[in-house]
Amino acid sequence: MRRLPPLAAIRAFEAAARQGHFTRAAQELGMTQAAVSYQVRLLEERVGHKLFFRTGGGVKLTDIGARIAPLLSGAFDTMEEAFRAVRQETESVLTISCTVSLAANWLAPRLGAFQVTRPSLAVRLQSQNHLVDFAREDVDVALRLGHGDWPGLTSHFVMRDALRAFASPAFLAAHPPIQSVDDVLRLPRISAGDEWWSVWRACFDAAHIEDRPAPGLRLDSQIMEMQAITAGHGIGLLNPLFWTHDIAAGRLVPVFGDTVFDHRSYWLVYPEHTGTRPKVKAFREWLLAEAAREAASDPFGNYEYPARRA
Repeated sequence: MRRLPPLAAIRAFEAAARQGHFTRAAQELGMTQAAVSYQVRLLEERVGHKLFFRTGGGVKLTDIGARIAPLLSGAFDTMEEAFRAVRQETESVLTISCTVSLAANWLAPRLGAFQVTRPSLAVRLQSQNHLVDFAREDVDVALRLGHGDWPGLTSHFVMRDALRAFASPAFLAAHPPIQSVDDVLRLPRISAGDEWWSVWRACFDAAHIEDRPAPGLRLDSQIMEMQAITAGHGIGLLNPLFWTHDIAAGRLVPVFGDTVFDHRSYWLVYPEHTGTRPKVKAFREWLLAEAAREAASDPFGNYEYPARRA
């Protein structure tokens, strides 16, 4: 256990020793001159020696004070350097948490453009589907799927989450024509027990149709689901915005219905108190400008702000 005098008294003494004046020390510390004098007196009582004697224009260190002052100033310099190094490292790295599918298919291919605007800033992208805890994890900003109403966080809408049923050409050639929701539900599906299928059915007013998915592939990212679909293993739900090249190339074929939207959307979020940090501000401005630019030629309606829930 360290047997140290109160830190406030040490700070007041060190500042007064450096400044040679109680009033200037008070101005530096944001205290009154009387408060500095009081803290110095407390320290003198703890060490049992006078540390200053007054001069006409200020204060001067006693022999004991002159022995202590440089050691304390060196200790404060060491602490200041330690925190400066942490601040510099913190401001030089931007850590982004993002869902796996959005990271791989939308954000990662665009991050190079942001890096060009901030070449001195290192960008670290963590792809993960759990909700990051900003209080416990080393993350600056996150792209989350939800309603944008997380307590303590600032949220900016980026895009809606879209769903469309796709299959491979080979799968469609091997099965009867698909003309209804019921036709889709009868055929092999990828991640058939996933909640997205309930959302998809509800968007076509088909919730009354019984859905008893057969055992099959259950995958936890659209990347794996897309690979299973193109391999001909079944019909799957994908966000078409993530797979425009595969759709254009004919590897993914829409099987029934238009694009529908989940009740959740993707939001940029960060703690309320960090919004003015330069790196957070720079990423927010770039990301929202990128979304606005793409909204001008949005083929699926992903960037339309979601209607308020009842």
